[in-house]
Amino acid sequence: MTVHLTATQILAGVGVLLVLLMFWRFSARKAKQAADAARASARVVSLAGRVLFTGTAMVGVQWLVITHPGNPTLLVVVLAVPDLIAAHILTRALTVTSMDTTTRRRGGGRR
Repeated sequence: MTVHLTATQILAGVGVLLVLLMFWRFSARKAKQAADAARASARVVSLAGRVLFTGTAMVGVQWLVITHPGNPTLLVVVLAVPDLIAAHILTRALTVTSMDTTTRRRGGGRR
């Protein structure tokens, strides 16, 4: 069985293969962008959950110490520790220690 193809048929086949390759690359990029966006939103939700849990735990401990008085030192410590933690976090967040420069490479990813 012999197959005879004309030059036009060969060029059409190569063209179809190129279009399929371009479509595959385009869809892979879109999928990567969608995955990155989903990952970023999951980070935000995870951070919010941790903040709410930690805040609830601190308020619970403070409530227990305030409603059961007896040791003024413990009361001061329980009320001061969350303030110190918040001050530390705010100071780190608002202090610029270095200039981060990122260069975006074509094609993304690490090399």
